[in-house]
Amino acid sequence: MNLFIMRHGDADTKVHIDEQRPLTEQGVLEVKVMAKWLANEAVEFDAIFVSPYLRTQQSAQTLKAELNASAALQTLDLITPAGSASAVHDYLDGMMTLERYSNVLIVSHMPLVSYLLAEMSFEKSAPIFATAAIAQINYNTKLMAGHIVKHVSPEDFC
Repeated sequence: MNLFIMRHGDADTKVHIDEQRPLTEQGVLEVKVMAKWLANEAVEFDAIFVSPYLRTQQSAQTLKAELNASAALQTLDLITPAGSASAVHDYLDGMMTLERYSNVLIVSHMPLVSYLLAEMSFEKSAPIFATAAIAQINYNTKLMAGHIVKHVSPEDFC
């Protein structure tokens, strides 16, 4: 199974309520660049889990629209910036044993995306994610971890 972990696109810093920060035009463009990469990789998502914050919702909606994806967006309160990587890992492992997913996308925030990559990979790597960056893990549901396959950002395609 492939697990994709994505940070939201660039968000407006002038809005002071964190949960309500929208994507900037640059953020929308970043997400569209990453959607094009996913389309070229022929990735079709079975599930898309997204933080309740506005910028992640907008990122997930933009990505879904660009990919013509049929997977429903599933909002998870666990995947906010201050979320626990361990709790998210436990939740996802439970979901992945109930469902037969091939490709799962998580759209969240720094620092959680870095901690989640370290938590769910054998490499235990916790790199900084650029806005709209995506890491791919070839995830083994029996071992409850996987190897990092790729970590790409919009800058890689510009």
